Parts: sequence; C-alpha cells; structure tokens
Amino acid sequence: MNGIFIRTLITMLGLFLASRLIPGVGLEGAGNFIIAALLLGLANAFVRPVMFLLTLPLTIVTLGLFIFILNAAMFGLVAALLDNFYVSGFWSALFGAIIVSITSIVASWCIGPDGRYEVIVVRRR
Repeated sequence: MNGIFIRTLITMLGLFLASRLIPGVGLEGAGNFIIAALLLGLANAFVRPVMFLLTLPLTIVTLGLFIFILNAAMFGLVAALLDNFYVSGFWSALFGAIIVSITSIVASWCIGPDGRYEVIVVRRR
C-alpha cells in the first residue's frame, strides 16, 4: 500500500513538471493533481494494456514508436476526464506524457516496489 502512495506522489510530481514546462498543459489545484495522478495510474493499468493489444501490429510496424502515441492518448484521456486539466493538442500531450514518464523512470531508480528508498551497493573483488 505504501508503494502505491509513493508512486502516486511521483506521478503528481511529473504532472506538476509537465504543467510548468510544457506550454499547452495546465492543471490547477492540489486536489486535481491527486485525482489526475490516480486517474493516470488507472488508465495506464486498465485502458493502456487493452489499447496496446489492439494496436500491437501497428506498434510492431513502427518498431515500438507507436507506444509514444498510446502514452499521449492516456495523458489526453485523463485531461478529458478532468475539468481543470487541459491539454491543448497532440504535441502537448506527447511531451507531457514524456515528462511524466521520465520523472517516473528517474524516481523508480531509487524507489523499490514496496515504496521504500533503496540503494544497491556493488562491491568489486
């Protein structure tokens, strides 16, 4: 349960950075950041796998680049569901999804699956 809370905070940080760095992305209100992070997690957990399977041939033909389009679609879907979350177009959704993904990847390097801070020590002999 602690891991879900930490990952939601990480997604909130990514959404905050996307709203500040990308001109066409805006999200107002702390409560909306929480709801958007939870909705993005739910969309990535339930909707994205179905969409991935449906578009698998296109993903294979484009050598995996279509996954960026799926990420942008999930980002746009969450923006369509919330009133105070807006995305002005495809490119804004694409770059916003990339910012959220990069934030999640960087944070996942230090956060384990159970939500605790982890450091891996490698000793050379």
